[in-house]
Amino acid sequence: MTERTRVKICGFTRLEDALAAARLGVDALGFNFVPASSRYVDVEKAAAMVRALPAFVIPVGLFLDAPSQVVEDALERIPGLVPQFHGVETPEECERFGRPYLKALALGTDPDSGNPKEPLSRKVQDSAARFSGASGFLLDSHAPGALGGTGVALDWDQLDDVDEALGGRPLILAGGLTAQSVARAIEIVRPWAVDLSSGVESAKGIKCADAMSAFMSAVAQADRQQVSPQQL
Repeated sequence: MTERTRVKICGFTRLEDALAAARLGVDALGFNFVPASSRYVDVEKAAAMVRALPAFVIPVGLFLDAPSQVVEDALERIPGLVPQFHGVETPEECERFGRPYLKALALGTDPDSGNPKEPLSRKVQDSAARFSGASGFLLDSHAPGALGGTGVALDWDQLDDVDEALGGRPLILAGGLTAQSVARAIEIVRPWAVDLSSGVESAKGIKCADAMSAFMSAVAQADRQQVSPQQL
């Protein structure tokens, strides 16, 4: 049987949305601790939401070049929180907390880059080599130094060899995913997990239960289509 594609949804600001996602089988819920973000939630509110979640739902905290005390406070207040770093943090800054962490790789065009046409797999390989302690990499379409949630999709055809670039570590695919597009993304990239925010929202930070349900159904259908005749 083929591996099941895991699902992470980010940007929760309301308990009812988080509980709806958990009931639908979402594997991980992301809480945005970047004050400048329209999906920002403070640690106290996020901790209350996490306490209300059922077992086996993983909370993930999104940070963007945050002071170490901010990260430490969130990790202390929310047991089991997995930090996800989106900024220009160094490997040492990501690893200082002694927790498994995710590193977001911004694969959008860098306006200051002298080589915007650099293959995505090469960018991924360089970052994976630097962040050897990361337990997984989130690939998103935003520009370096920014957050995701833009609704812009990556060029998935450029990621067909990205597994080799990551050295076998989990690939979490983000960037413009919706119930209508996720099947093609899974077929091409074969990620460990998919991640989205705006694709299941009625407004920024407000999740739509019907959209989340449709997305989960689309992922399950895509997984079934990946099963070879020998696996049936």
